[in-house]
Amino acid sequence: MADRTAVDVVTEALSKSPERKFPETVDVSINLKDLDLSVPKNRIEEELALPKGRGKTPTVAVFGTPEMCAKVRGVADRAIPPGEMDDLFSNKRAAKKLVEEIDFFLAEAPLMPTIGKRLGVVLGPRGKMPRPVPPGSDPSNQIQALKRSIRVRSKGNRTFHAAVGTRTMPAADLAQNIDALLARVVGKLERGRSNIESVYVKTTMGPAIRLW
Repeated sequence: MADRTAVDVVTEALSKSPERKFPETVDVSINLKDLDLSVPKNRIEEELALPKGRGKTPTVAVFGTPEMCAKVRGVADRAIPPGEMDDLFSNKRAAKKLVEEIDFFLAEAPLMPTIGKRLGVVLGPRGKMPRPVPPGSDPSNQIQALKRSIRVRSKGNRTFHAAVGTRTMPAADLAQNIDALLARVVGKLERGRSNIESVYVKTTMGPAIRLW
């Protein structure tokens, strides 16, 4: 099968999916081949800032000192100072609720060991361990980048999925996001594109259309 362009495939996927009463996500399904996925280095675990954004804004929280929290208020969706961290450390239900509500976390670097020790069991399995930021820095630009980002995880699965936007976005914008995603994935695989068996594009409720 000859490859088609991403914009052609997105256009077909959108045309074959009747509009729903909710904002459907546009997803890419990637099927890997000829890789031992029991070996950690062969798994995909990436955060990618999409060139055209996600079509909806993810949530970002920052663990930091009171000074750091003051800098990010109004930029981050939640700023978590030491007092609130202590509450989360002692309340597993509240910690789980936070992790469900927040897509991405940042933390001042000196706090990372404590967060890893006390919250790693909640954050780690969900792929949401915080990115460290230098003490006293202003991570506003990093937060803005995360608000355009997606998390891509294959875990130990041959097939994995990533959301690249919503069906309200122009097909050309969705295509740019797909091309950026595939470039990142291909760049991480041992034999590049040769390790990809197929790629499909679909809306939440629509049929899967083959791209590769």
